[in-house]
Amino acid sequence: MLLILLGGALVTKTGSGMGCGRHWPGCNGELIPSVITPEVLIEFSHRVVTGSVSILIVLLAIFAWRWIGHIRETKLLSISAIFFLVLQALVGAAQVLWGQGDFILALHFGISLISFASVLLLTLLIFEVDRKFKADQLAISSALRKNTIGVALYSYIVIYTGALVRHTDSSLVCLDWPLCNNGDFSLPSNMYQWIQMGHRTAAALIFIWIGLILWHVMKHYRNEKVLVKGWLIAFIIVSLQVTSGMFVVLTSLNLYVALLHSLFISLLFGLLCYMVLLISRSSKQKTDF
Repeated sequence: MLLILLGGALVTKTGSGMGCGRHWPGCNGELIPSVITPEVLIEFSHRVVTGSVSILIVLLAIFAWRWIGHIRETKLLSISAIFFLVLQALVGAAQVLWGQGDFILALHFGISLISFASVLLLTLLIFEVDRKFKADQLAISSALRKNTIGVALYSYIVIYTGALVRHTDSSLVCLDWPLCNNGDFSLPSNMYQWIQMGHRTAAALIFIWIGLILWHVMKHYRNEKVLVKGWLIAFIIVSLQVTSGMFVVLTSLNLYVALLHSLFISLLFGLLCYMVLLISRSSKQKTDF
């Protein structure tokens, strides 16, 4: 699933989305393209990886349903992994065949992320990671529960605005960082600057939010190693995400930096989903004050 996510990002960032023309699932009127250009290679490889991984995910869902179906999250995650994988493939196909608006196409990466997170959580359940961390023995306050769920949901807004920046070609509309024009605090002057600065603002807020959650956990849950380490890793990843976003601008869309930017947000979303799973397993309430 991570290969699908990064492959999709590579297709977008290299402008290879029409490498196979208006043909799907074939490529330029052929099942296997005979003329290979860089754009064809990137787009066709992404389709091959998506198709291959799709088979593996279906098998994973079937076996998980059969062997660990008694675990309450298994069936929902199995259905979610397959449903959103198919949905992202259909959105991609619709873009190739008919074209889609930027605001619709920006959903593509986020849809793939839900499938990725479902597969990740299924994997953790199979390896009984929650039992190793004794999640059912955690005592978690209502405030931490709400903030965990809230920041996980909010991360999807950050993801969508980032995808929108990419699909509207707004990545370099502001050549400075963190402000748009040489430290000028004036409001954005066009839609593209609004999209770019909106994403930067959303990213800054999630950085602050996760930092505050980490501070709260280290103050009130210092003996719960899984919570301390989980939120510490989340803060490290979001810091790398913000830093890579800065370098995407300063390096004028360096491909490797841009792919790292996509990787970090994928890892962060997966980790936040796992933290939601952990708190859902907790059967005890705690008062922090």
